[in-house]
Amino acid sequence: MARKIGSRYTANQILGRGSAGTVWLGEGPDGPVAIKLLREDLASDQELVARFVQERTALLGLDHPHVVSVRDLVVDGNDLALVMDLVRGTDLRTRLERERRLAPEAAVAITADIADGLAAAHAAGVVHRDVKPENVLLDMQGPLGPGGAHPALLTDFGVAKLIDSPRRTKATKIIGTPDYLAPEIVEGLPPRASVDIYALATVLYELLAGFTPFGGGHPGAVLRRHVTETVVPLPGIPEELWQLLVQCLAKAPASRLRASELAARLREQLPLLAGMPPLEVDEPDTAPEEEPYEASAPGEPEAARERRGAVPLVPGAKTDSSRDTHTSMRVPAPDELAGGARGTARAPRATGAPRPGSARHRMQTRRRRIALGAAATLLAALGLGAWLVTSGDDDAQPPATRNSAPAAP
Repeated sequence: MARKIGSRYTANQILGRGSAGTVWLGEGPDGPVAIKLLREDLASDQELVARFVQERTALLGLDHPHVVSVRDLVVDGNDLALVMDLVRGTDLRTRLERERRLAPEAAVAITADIADGLAAAHAAGVVHRDVKPENVLLDMQGPLGPGGAHPALLTDFGVAKLIDSPRRTKATKIIGTPDYLAPEIVEGLPPRASVDIYALATVLYELLAGFTPFGGGHPGAVLRRHVTETVVPLPGIPEELWQLLVQCLAKAPASRLRASELAARLREQLPLLAGMPPLEVDEPDTAPEEEPYEASAPGEPEAARERRGAVPLVPGAKTDSSRDTHTSMRVPAPDELAGGARGTARAPRATGAPRPGSARHRMQTRRRRIALGAAATLLAALGLGAWLVTSGDDDAQPPATRNSAPAAP
């Protein structure tokens, strides 16, 4: 059902829903647009509306081929909306869910596109703060690039900053998506451009491997891994590409490349990756960990908490994605971050090995226990039989107790 957004736009059809609002296919004076209509509870926050207006100049000024341009910001009664260019295509998460992982050439080409977009944003003083596959759109009508990759554009600029207002998030809270949060954010430091580089390197790792380097399990465990663990190498990729990943996933923000440098270095790698098939590596196991972090809503189903990063923004709200944007989490204390560090991130499982907790894994475990029990019983029987054969004395004692008493003087 169509609805008016301000005086110039009409929202005709829902394209998707996220934790911050709903994206509509709309119509404006200059043709089709995408309209991100923020949730009503956000629109009713006068402080957020004021921040929304303050960000108008910065957001409208971002103009780059790899950034989804914001055309207008609408504040009208209960409506708070960003009017953006319409990209005819899908998001990177959808492609990942379909293919699980991409060929290295396509993965690097997409990442280089987003690095170019970030370079323009950072030059304008804008930090994205929520770089992840859900916020990368693939233009299916654009020319194919290296590895058959469609042009990639970064969207949702400004939304994380708008929602991260002092009234909504205390100094002890984190705003972001757990899998892609830079260590300095987890430690409570203000976000700089380097947090986008860390998140983009995490996205590249995920495109190559099919999983993020520090994700899996309870969000609190994910936060701790970002701070305490080192990334596990991916076999089969050129050493120079791996070193780029390691540098951009460095714990120290100053050690990471700038976005423009990363884009240039990635494009240098493309000739070496031509024709290389997707990597063959299984997702690592996630060991159960006790996590004290308040990263899930009271009463939230256990299954929802198990999903990677599935934490609703509003307590009691139903999650609509396994990696919701703008998750609010408590900043861990230093002693919590120090506890449980294993030194290196989860190692990938061997191909074909069962995942702990699966039916196949439980069956193998049960069979091993039965076999061990049977072996122990057999060994005990053999030991007792040997003692009976070798002992001719009716008063002899079992081997474990014979000669245990001192000899009489």
